[in-house]
Amino acid sequence: MTKTNVMRLLESAEIPFEIMEYPVDENDLSGMSTAKKTGKDPSQIFKTLVFSGEKHGFGVCCIPACEELDLKKVAKTFGEKKVEMLHVKDLLKTTGYIRGGCSPIGMKKQFPTVIDETAILFDKIYVSAGVRGIMLGIKPNDLADFVGARLTDVTE
Repeated sequence: MTKTNVMRLLESAEIPFEIMEYPVDENDLSGMSTAKKTGKDPSQIFKTLVFSGEKHGFGVCCIPACEELDLKKVAKTFGEKKVEMLHVKDLLKTTGYIRGGCSPIGMKKQFPTVIDETAILFDKIYVSAGVRGIMLGIKPNDLADFVGARLTDVTE
């Protein structure tokens, strides 16, 4: 198995995590597909979404795979008039990650981050390990503390 930069960062911070590998389907990189392949509750699989705002630049939201981001709530949370999703073609140069392998941990730059408040309902949530096909199980508060995230409601 590949050891990712995300894993190295968590290990060096002595934050415990679980590794979960799954088969990748290049035609379906959705969080719902990941939940199905791993047998995990889609509410526990968190996708990492990046947006841009006019005032403050880029931001990151981690939300359950079964939910949709509410851009109005995101704008209000980040003090923006409006925000828009980062275009997939700009993801790699902005974050260092590709679609389907974007992690809130270890981006090129640490952007302001929120994790949907439902994360606290679980002992562990699963986020990308920085590559397609590997997720990490991590305690929600450990993740929030490590990336400096707030827990708040940003879904529809």
